[in-house]
Amino acid sequence: MSWRPAPSDRFYRVIVRTGQALRWLFRIRVIVTGAEHLRAAAPDHGPDHGPRGGLRGASRRATPGAGAVVAITHFGYLDFAFAELLLWWHNRAQMRFLITQAAADHWFAGPAVSAAGHVVVGYDTGAHAYDAAVQKLRDGEYVAILPEAGVSRSFQVRECRTGAVRMAAEAGVPLIPVSVWGAHRIMTRHHGFSPLRAWRAPVRVHVGEPFFLGPGLDVPAATEALRSALQAGIDAGVADFPLKPEPGAWWMPAALGGGAPTEEERRRLDEAEVPRRARGRRR
Repeated sequence: MSWRPAPSDRFYRVIVRTGQALRWLFRIRVIVTGAEHLRAAAPDHGPDHGPRGGLRGASRRATPGAGAVVAITHFGYLDFAFAELLLWWHNRAQMRFLITQAAADHWFAGPAVSAAGHVVVGYDTGAHAYDAAVQKLRDGEYVAILPEAGVSRSFQVRECRTGAVRMAAEAGVPLIPVSVWGAHRIMTRHHGFSPLRAWRAPVRVHVGEPFFLGPGLDVPAATEALRSALQAGIDAGVADFPLKPEPGAWWMPAALGGGAPTEEERRRLDEAEVPRRARGRRR
């Protein structure tokens, strides 16, 4: 059991500023479309606004009714970071991510997860984490979810779990789809971090139109609509991505002539991993 510090806005700002510094160091170019779909900053933030509409030196105050679920694609290990940077630039939002118990138990990552105020999903049903996330949403927090529940090695949006849809509906907040394309070139499964690939790398972030989910929700249909919206954002990112891939490039989907696994291969590989993950949870 690692040390568990209390959540700290100051610590969160350190994490974000470290990410900003690394982006500057590698000259990574973040190209954003659909930012008009993000919620505006709360009006009680005062006059000291930064150049992107957020507060200088402060974080967005949680305001009841001002929260949102942010659903992010998961093709690489840095997708979440670019989504967080986008929200930080927009209104200094401190997103609370749903983090696995395994990460929270790690001797190094565990204290950081706690200090950042993230929500830990336990090894059991995750009901406690779900309730905690809904309460944060009602309090005005942004809760970020990777609804694919694992890296999609085909680089196409795979089946999504229902949690994002159900949380947004229960808390009465919008569900915002955020598609990240290009971050997987920097680091993803079987392709570790490469300074050469990171140098001046473009990353496309597309914010889709929010979902407003009311009573009588058809959860499976809404979840499929979310998956489609996330894939549409990926398609938009691929269409105008500044880099032209070579034939068979590993970071491109097979359907577009790339070297990534096909959807059929991806499903087979995912199914083969299920027993291994179950053994890891039992240890």
